[in-house]
Amino acid sequence: MSYNLALLPPDEKQKIELDKQASYAVWQVKNSLAERGILAEQAKAIANEDERAHFIDCVEKYSKKMGL
Repeated sequence: MSYNLALLPPDEKQKIELDKQASYAVWQVKNSLAERGILAEQAKAIANEDERAHFIDCVEKYSKKMGL
């Protein structure tokens, strides 16, 4: 079954984008391409409280998966 992500509502698209950003940031830290502080900086840059909470949850999820 295929899904067309372009048909999702804007808030769902944003959640997917934040998930991608969180996974990439954790990957960068794990591979010593960025300092751990980048995670907090990116979270602070998100203005919306719900989106920031979602980003932090995703960072925690990927940190556990990647053993960070």
